[in-house]
Amino acid sequence: MDLEVRHLRALCAIADTGSLHRAARQLGVAQPSLSTQLRRIEQALGGPLFVRARSGCRPTPLGRLVLSRARPLVAEMRSLVADARAAATGGPQLRIGSTASRALSGWLRRLRAHGQDPTLDMNVSPNALLRMVADGQLDVAFVHEVEGCPLHIPRELCLRVLVEREPQFVSLPADHPATAKPVVAVADLASDRWMIDPTVDGEWDAVQRMFRASGVNPVVLHGDYHTADALVATGEVVTVCQPTRVPRPDMAVRRLHGDPLGVRLLLAARTETDLDGVRPALEEAYWETARQAPAYREWLELAGTGAGTGATPAADRRGARPTVPAAP
Repeated sequence: MDLEVRHLRALCAIADTGSLHRAARQLGVAQPSLSTQLRRIEQALGGPLFVRARSGCRPTPLGRLVLSRARPLVAEMRSLVADARAAATGGPQLRIGSTASRALSGWLRRLRAHGQDPTLDMNVSPNALLRMVADGQLDVAFVHEVEGCPLHIPRELCLRVLVEREPQFVSLPADHPATAKPVVAVADLASDRWMIDPTVDGEWDAVQRMFRASGVNPVVLHGDYHTADALVATGEVVTVCQPTRVPRPDMAVRRLHGDPLGVRLLLAARTETDLDGVRPALEEAYWETARQAPAYREWLELAGTGAGTGATPAADRRGARPTVPAAP
């Protein structure tokens, strides 16, 4: 078997996400197909590249050796493709990576209005996106860091903190009894089925901690949040949601009592110049989105003002803890 760039890309995806399931989603392939591909690569190279465990996949010594050579090759190929596309279209493109956010459409619209030509790479794994920026595969990444689950931030990256602590809310069927109150306790939802996406870095660990702290042990279904929305609307489940979620006739959004879940919103790039070129548009788009969400707007008014943005080296920001920014 001759190794190809797609094989090296698969190895990097497994290492970055720490999971065959997450890597398969990132690559857009079925997990059994990726598992088969990995076995063939390991047979060709003469040994196991990853240790498989319940906690995920981690590289073996042979795997670390292969990855150290594979990453530059994959990055160089991506750079070659990006340069070729830029030459073909007559100019460079701004390569943006992001986890899910309702602010994205407004951000991209503002960037285009200022003469930039962004492309977008969505990924459920903020760690994978940060690695892609460090490797030169992306110019900038907008990611979230789940509270209590620090991201693996490459030291060469520069950061802006868009929001130090964004509370996470809950989406419920519109006719759920708990919607009678503006703030819902986790204990009020103990008998409901919850749907959580375990492929989002840190999400499942944080939700489990929330359940333990509330003394509940609800039934949990695993699935992506697009599927969760459909099931919430039909009364099948409740789910964690971003506070910028706008309610619908069949779906309500409520604050969680005590704000037990929070995330930090980060913008990462290799240079301060890259950050300064996109940050104002993102901030405007985010706060526009926040003001359009009734539950979040009310929460922000109650929270008052606070510091929420700033640029710090990746090595220095890990010890900082959240204060909440208010909408401008």
